[in-house]
Amino acid sequence: MQLYRAHVLVCGGTGCTSSNSEKIIKELDVQLAANKLDSEVKVVKTGCFGLCAEGPIVVVYPEGAMYTMVKVEDIKEIVGEHLLKGRIVKRLLAGDKEHTDITKSLEGVGFFQRQMRVALRNCGVINPEIIDEYIAYDGYKALAKVLTEMSPEQVIDTVKKSGLRGRGGAGFPTGLKWEFASKSKDDQKYVCCNADEGDPGAFMDRSVLEGDPHSLIEAMAIAGYAIGSNQGFIYVRAEYPIAVKRLQIAIDQAKEYGLLGNNIFDTGFSFDLEIRLGAGAFVCGEETALMTSIEGKRGEPRPRPPFPAVKGLWNKPTILNNVETYANIPVIFLKGPEWFASLGTEKSKGTKVFAVGGKINNTGLVEIPMGTTLREIVYDIGGGIPNGKKFKAAQTGGPSGGCIPASLIDTPIDYDSLIQIGSMMGSGGLIVMDEDTCMVDIAKFFLEFTVEESCGKCPPCRIGTKRMLEILERITDGKGQDDDIGKLEVLAKNIKASALCGLGQTAPNPVLSTLKYFKDEYMSHVRDRKCPAGVCKSMMQYVINAERCKSCGICAKVCPANCISGEKKVPYVINQEKCLKCGACMEKCPFKAIFKNV
Repeated sequence: MQLYRAHVLVCGGTGCTSSNSEKIIKELDVQLAANKLDSEVKVVKTGCFGLCAEGPIVVVYPEGAMYTMVKVEDIKEIVGEHLLKGRIVKRLLAGDKEHTDITKSLEGVGFFQRQMRVALRNCGVINPEIIDEYIAYDGYKALAKVLTEMSPEQVIDTVKKSGLRGRGGAGFPTGLKWEFASKSKDDQKYVCCNADEGDPGAFMDRSVLEGDPHSLIEAMAIAGYAIGSNQGFIYVRAEYPIAVKRLQIAIDQAKEYGLLGNNIFDTGFSFDLEIRLGAGAFVCGEETALMTSIEGKRGEPRPRPPFPAVKGLWNKPTILNNVETYANIPVIFLKGPEWFASLGTEKSKGTKVFAVGGKINNTGLVEIPMGTTLREIVYDIGGGIPNGKKFKAAQTGGPSGGCIPASLIDTPIDYDSLIQIGSMMGSGGLIVMDEDTCMVDIAKFFLEFTVEESCGKCPPCRIGTKRMLEILERITDGKGQDDDIGKLEVLAKNIKASALCGLGQTAPNPVLSTLKYFKDEYMSHVRDRKCPAGVCKSMMQYVINAERCKSCGICAKVCPANCISGEKKVPYVINQEKCLKCGACMEKCPFKAIFKNV
């Protein structure tokens, strides 16, 4: 085995790959060879580090220097200064680049200090395409322990003791789900993984698949042993090409090493895995619709009961968990259920991964113990709101969740607390909004998504959400009627009570939560024909302040509608009938003479 004096880890997740991390890796190889360091320094392509706002990310060990926003042209300096001469390139370090006097490792960067990486433990640490690196970090040790030392009943009891709840939706106890499937008697059982992840802005599962695919394989094999199944299916979005590629590589490697297939560890237990690609239908994230899709049919939900643990895939007992849920399983068996149960809160054990986006400085993946407050996520980890704006709300749970207002920013993030305030955990999307966000427009955005993604099988979802969207469109167009708000509330409650599946039952949540906490904004839209945030175009105008206007003509030049006119020494004016309300003029005006009139 060749030994190296330094390792250079380069993020190979989707975000950094789209920002040229592949070219960075190629340039590293070129520069290392040019400096005759290629036999001393090893380049490792990893999964996502999580700090997506500062990618591409390069980490150099043993120093642990974390370089952010690295460009291809920076590589020559990193190799020449750091790897050849031993001098840290301070201008590229994460954090305060002007005053940093010490090397910043992952643990030293503020973004990571309050996190606890359990599901993401190997992401950004190992090369996900090399099984030996996973094994070096205790990979497949939990599977070996389970198969050689434990009975299926002991396995299920361990998962139940850990308190692990499903990380993909409502938080059903994982051990209980496995127990139901174990007690169901049939000639065939199945283990399924939901890696469809259709929520807007969510990429937690994708990052695990890209950065640590073997943890999923190991966990699904453990689940197969627990319930008496020899076959598993991973249902993953076809829009995740890197994840699909690395997952297939991992499956092939596990088979080659005898960790999948027949007679694993000479115990007589056999288990195999196959990948099934989803076509991008959000409804296929619902468990029965997902199974219907695996069967080769149109992805539509089925009535429950019977539940999948009794009749699931091809009417056989089936368990379905999402990627993050499975990612916790090996750790539970290595560190013990008591250790896992000691994390989090009384009813929400362990950690939770969130994909944090929107109006926040540090966008990316965050894994925190359950019970961490929203304030800690937004300000201590997320770095606060850009441009000194005020925090207004956060949407958790995607289209199925709800908005949390600023008044509840100290709410602990766990399953029960979020339900109590009208939101939900969901798969873990967290969208932050500032003072310039229109909450009526946000509700409309999520409902537009739900209407588009409805499978159309049941009338409450197919028709009811469409009627709700029409009302919201009318309100944001400045044509709202006095009884529209009441109609929205009635429709929302009826749809929640009568829709067939979880998609339809939770579709009204963004509307109900914004009505609960931001009803004054709805009233302003309907009664005053005003959008307080200045977002809804039908209710605002861009106006030129004649006293500030210097007649430079820049606004007229950038206007795509040619609706701004004027002449030298005469203030310019905007033709409101032609104005597209794109805001290009206000953005480019050097004298801040253009403003929104709301």
